[in-house]
Amino acid sequence: MVVAAFTGVKVFSATRAKDREELGEVVTRWLRSNTVEIVDKIVTQSSDREFHCLTITLFYREPGAGP
Repeated sequence: MVVAAFTGVKVFSATRAKDREELGEVVTRWLRSNTVEIVDKIVTQSSDREFHCLTITLFYREPGAGP
């Protein structure tokens, strides 16, 4: 298995319901304003009795960074 090399990581996280609902748009805006190639992603949901957290982690490679 070949693992894609990455040059950066961007983490988006939200705990409030309204922020969780808008998280996809936040990620989309960031992607549109940054010229990067996404090489992997992880979506994590966690919660306890009071709080629910949604986290989207993007692993990316900047243009010209090599293989």
